Amino acid sequence: MSYTNSSMGSGSRGARRTFDFGRTYVVRPKGKHQATIVWLHGLGDNGSSWSQLLESLPLPNIKWICPTAPTRPVAILGGFPCTAWFDVGELSEDGPDDLEGLDASAAHIANLLSTEPADVKLGIGGFSMGAATALYSATCFAHGKYGNGNPYPVYLRAIVGLSGWLPGSRNMRNKIEGSHEAARRAASLPIMLCHGMCDEVVPYKHGEKSSQILSSAGFRCLTFKSYDGLGHYTVPKEMDEVCHWLNARLGLEGSR
Repeated sequence: MSYTNSSMGSGSRGARRTFDFGRTYVVRPKGKHQATIVWLHGLGDNGSSWSQLLESLPLPNIKWICPTAPTRPVAILGGFPCTAWFDVGELSEDGPDDLEGLDASAAHIANLLSTEPADVKLGIGGFSMGAATALYSATCFAHGKYGNGNPYPVYLRAIVGLSGWLPGSRNMRNKIEGSHEAARRAASLPIMLCHGMCDEVVPYKHGEKSSQILSSAGFRCLTFKSYDGLGHYTVPKEMDEVCHWLNARLGLEGSR
C-alpha cells in the first residue's frame, strides 16, 4: 500500500504533524536502581500490557518506562487508526519511511530517558513496531542526531528488539562510515535481536536482514537469536535470554 501523505520522508518543512502520545506506565525497580529501559509496544497495543510482563521479570535493578504510541491512521491497515509509533505502508527495504513519525517517537523516548539520574544506564527495547522504533533510535544515537538533523540527546547502553525490523536503513551505512565518532558509538552499543522463524506478521527474513545491515554498518556488539517454531509473540525462553543478556551487558547486580 502507498502512503497518503506526500510529505512523508521527503524532508518537507511544510505543515508539521503533531503527535499526541498516550499514557505512560512505569515499573519501579524492586532493588537498587541501576538501569532504566523504555519498552515499546507493537502496533495497536499500549504500554499497560507490556508493563505487566516486565514487572514479572527477575530484573530488580531495572526501571521500565512503557509509553503508549499516538493513535494515527496506518497505511498497512488501509488507513485504519490505531496506536502506532510511525506510519508504515509495507515491510520492505524499498518502501518509503515515515521519518517524521519515527523522529517524533524517537524524541519522545529520549525525553523520557533524559530526566533519569546520571549514574543510571539507559536503554530502549520493544516488540514488533516497538522493536523497529528502538532500532531507529539506535541509529539516531550512532549518528548523534535524528533524521531531521536535530541532535540526539541521550547516551544509550543497550537495545533489545523482539520480532522487529530496521526502518530508515537506506544510507545508514554511509552516514556511520563517514564519521569516526558515529562509528565509535555504533561499535560501542550492545544490541540484542530475537525473531521467530515462523513469524507470520513480520517475516523472519526481515529480522535477519536487519541484523545483517546493522552489522555491516558497524554495530559490532550485536546478538541475533532465532527461535524455531515461534510466531509473532514472545515465549518464556526468549524472555529468559533477554534477562541474562541485560544483566551481563548492563553489569547489573543480578536477580534476587
